[in-house]
Amino acid sequence: MRGILDGVRAREVSPAFVGRQPELSVLADALRRATAGTPGAVLIGGEAGGGKTRLVGEFADRIAGEALILTGACLQLSTVGFPYAPFTAALRQLVREVGAAEIAALMPHDGARDLARLLPEFGEPAADPDPDSARVRLFEQMLVLLERLAERRPLALIIEDAHWADRSTRDLLIFLLRSLRHAAVLLIITFRSDELHRSHPMRPVIAELERVEGVVRIDLPRLTRAETAGQLAGILGGEPDSRVVDAVYERSSGIPLLVEATADCPDCGMPESLRDLVLAGVRLLSEETQDLLHLAAVAGVRFGHALLAAVSGLDDAAMSSLLRPAVDGNILVIDDQAYAFRHALIWEAIHDELLPGEHSRFHQRFAEALEADPSLSAGGRFAVEVAMHWHGAHDHERALQAAWQAARVSEAAFAYAEQLQMLERVLELWERVPDAATRIGVDHVGVLRRAAQAAGASGEPDRGLAFVRAALAEVDEEHDPEQVALILRRRARLKFDRGQAGALDDLRRAQRLLPEDSPERAAVLEPLSRILVLLGDEDEARPVIEESLTLADRVGDDCAAAEALNNLAIAEAIHGRFAEALAALEQAAARAAHAHDDDARLRSHVNTLDVLFIKGEYEAAIAAGRRTLTLAESLGQARTKGIIAAHNTSDAQVALGRWDEALETIEVAEKVSPSLGRLSQLLLCRAAIAIARGDGDAAAMVERLTALSAADDPYPQQLLPLARLSIELRLAEGDGPGAVAATVRAVTDHDMGREARYIWPILVAGMRACVMEGDRALADRLRAIAAAKPAYGPVMAAWRTTFDAESALADGTADRTAWEAAATAWGELGSPYPQAHALLRTAEAAIADGDRDAATRLLCNAADIADRLKARPLRADIDQVARRARLRLDRGPGGQTPLGLTPREQEVLRLLAEGLSNREIAAKLFISAKTASVHVSNILTKLNVSSRTEAAATAHRLRLNP
Repeated sequence: MRGILDGVRAREVSPAFVGRQPELSVLADALRRATAGTPGAVLIGGEAGGGKTRLVGEFADRIAGEALILTGACLQLSTVGFPYAPFTAALRQLVREVGAAEIAALMPHDGARDLARLLPEFGEPAADPDPDSARVRLFEQMLVLLERLAERRPLALIIEDAHWADRSTRDLLIFLLRSLRHAAVLLIITFRSDELHRSHPMRPVIAELERVEGVVRIDLPRLTRAETAGQLAGILGGEPDSRVVDAVYERSSGIPLLVEATADCPDCGMPESLRDLVLAGVRLLSEETQDLLHLAAVAGVRFGHALLAAVSGLDDAAMSSLLRPAVDGNILVIDDQAYAFRHALIWEAIHDELLPGEHSRFHQRFAEALEADPSLSAGGRFAVEVAMHWHGAHDHERALQAAWQAARVSEAAFAYAEQLQMLERVLELWERVPDAATRIGVDHVGVLRRAAQAAGASGEPDRGLAFVRAALAEVDEEHDPEQVALILRRRARLKFDRGQAGALDDLRRAQRLLPEDSPERAAVLEPLSRILVLLGDEDEARPVIEESLTLADRVGDDCAAAEALNNLAIAEAIHGRFAEALAALEQAAARAAHAHDDDARLRSHVNTLDVLFIKGEYEAAIAAGRRTLTLAESLGQARTKGIIAAHNTSDAQVALGRWDEALETIEVAEKVSPSLGRLSQLLLCRAAIAIARGDGDAAAMVERLTALSAADDPYPQQLLPLARLSIELRLAEGDGPGAVAATVRAVTDHDMGREARYIWPILVAGMRACVMEGDRALADRLRAIAAAKPAYGPVMAAWRTTFDAESALADGTADRTAWEAAATAWGELGSPYPQAHALLRTAEAAIADGDRDAATRLLCNAADIADRLKARPLRADIDQVARRARLRLDRGPGGQTPLGLTPREQEVLRLLAEGLSNREIAAKLFISAKTASVHVSNILTKLNVSSRTEAAATAHRLRLNP
């Protein structure tokens, strides 16, 4: 490009940069914070021509030596935005500067293949059977790339013209700003604030981004008269006469672009319109150059030299000769790859001058040139450009075919909103093209089905359901049952996503419609079996799962087999067949790995973690959880299945009394900005700890969880633990009537025939409420539920033992033997919190038996646990029992051992005594090796020993290690 226009230098409109010093200071401060490890963004709003681009350009010039600067702009073609246009442009710039290979080296394994969906230089995009997880992975890889680049030097990513951002770009912007943590990254986003009308799609995005920590908004004011004079002085090369300043200021109203437009002719009369003012410089160009600019405007704000040459029919010399005056006159700007109109207002004004016939004819010429040579596309979205041009040319046949192709390309790039837009265009054109189905190879129902899928993927299930209704209205169930079944499967998925009832009924109907030898049957059986398993209906789920496996094995489909084996494992675990469940999961992981199905493979690991937790193998569950978290991060699913793994890991940590570690796990997971549904899973664990510790925000957490659940209509895995927490919150607050009411709601509103692992904790909490309030009728109701409930494995057995002891207490009998059995069961599982409660109840029974020594010992043990866990309500109950019985609990202050070890130091000491190194201790406790070293040093000091061996011996002698 530079060679073609060699010698061309655009007139510098104003060498002086005036009136934006406060805004530059805000940008500089934001970059300093980012460099210090606090990433953020600056949103720059302003009216058209207000100087947004000049401001970010000036800032970029000033920081060029200290930061990597990547720039991309949102592009608009007609009413269609380019999917991911600014990120594609930034990647292209990066490839030009350092090469695709160096960028790929920065990414996790195969991460660059996800970027290939934006830029072909990164090779063939990775195949993925689940588009939703693949889109998340694309977002994750873009985040990883920015973080890795920022490790070298601070990174400023400039996104211009965000008012034209497509849905995919908007989603990615939100994701990045909510996910960046401790990286030296600054995003600078410009937009026209005067275009953000009430229904503009960018308006709520800007509002949401403003609420993100580290995001600052700047609204550029117009220039003052003094600033206008300063800009004029730079343009004119000297101080302007005050009358000139007055005239220009009056005509431009202090809008920088209009100051430039009026500077050359301050004495001209007032223009009839803003367009006339913007076009004043264009009018000075030759008619031939103006004609070429009108042609170029059809391509958009930015266009390539080769494309314009092909469309215009001019050779390089002739075209360069015509474009030089436009560059000199600051109408066009150039870079290494393309031309661009200096300002969108200029482009809009020139484009709007086109006559209808010219508009259609020029669009046709561009479409034909691009189809003849796709490499002429400057925006990197050839199919979308072609679709836009044929649409603008009003050639319905070719517009339909191009829109269909653009929809396929958008789907491959996970730009589902743009795919939906293209499919809707196909549907709009359908009646105007008699042989539409022949042209694209798909009938009208097929387009409706794809539109429904795209609507669901882009987060618009209501629109998807509308497409489904239209599709079902066109299909006869008797003549085309398979088509109806697949549409019903899509409707079930949309209902599931929307939290609407009826998904299971749709899948059952679809199953009935498909014959056993149908190749489409497996596509219905898998979601049907998964929902049945989630609902705990193993009797109906098992034959569906077995049929799924048979079909998968028959056709050699490892992906389908892996999903079926996962569903089978869940069904086995629900009924206590843990060995069978783990065996099925091992097979599922192997078949998923063989098929390179990362989603099913990761699901297998998550389910393995869950089975280990149900079995009560908490240490193994935590170890599996850490491996799963690492795998999820490497596969770009830290924000999906990684959150589930974090939730299950924190549950195991809570069970072992490692509550602070659980909170650390939750905090790390929350930093990746999970969806509300995933966030609620983490909040369940956080709320359980808050209730047990008597934290002041526990009630607010439960209230928030209740609101999230009401909005999300979750499955029992969410609802039943929340019902338990609602009871336990009232118990911790001493609100007996409230606890009873919460128990009644739990057993009335929820199906108590569901998965036993979630029901037993509700029954125990509910029986405690009965004990507190003496509610015999509710106690009998709970006993009836418990009588029909199995207790698989040691964890559920411990809950049932505890329930039996509470049940006897509700009848007025403090069964010491029952409580001793409960304390032993929880102790064998390594679960200190329920063990401490059982010890407290055992102590009360011992007091009733007159065994004060045993009671004192039991209360001291319970108090030790309560203090270590910081479980204040439990400790208060222990102290109350001791006071009533006039028993003295001899303890050190603050819940420490006599030698002053903190709970964390006791954990470190336990592992030290087992012979673990600092690095191994760090891995076990999920802390850094440096932190482990500090804990060991503190332990040596407090125990007054000089070596790890002596510390271990002291721990054994004093029985300080658990």
